[in-house]
Amino acid sequence: MDPIKYFTFSMIISILGIRGILLNRRNIPIMSMPIESMLLAVNSNFLVFSVSSDDMMGQSFASLVPTVAAAESAIGLAIFVITFRVRGTIAVEFLNSIQG
Repeated sequence: MDPIKYFTFSMIISILGIRGILLNRRNIPIMSMPIESMLLAVNSNFLVFSVSSDDMMGQSFASLVPTVAAAESAIGLAIFVITFRVRGTIAVEFLNSIQG
């Protein structure tokens, strides 16, 4: 197995994810999709390192990444729904007044 091909694939997915976040700053749900692709790249890195080093820790971490991604998506969707109900829009330009 040649891990360089897989690392290159993972790097390309990560770069596309960063580019997707930087190019799309108007719609918050669309901005969350490149984050998911970056999590996919991290997950594939975990699997390649696990197979390359004959260690099961990478595979166990790779099984935890989708769990964290699902929780992140559920919380983000709840925030989107509440924000849309209160403000009437989820456009990034109009959300700069959100205070913690």
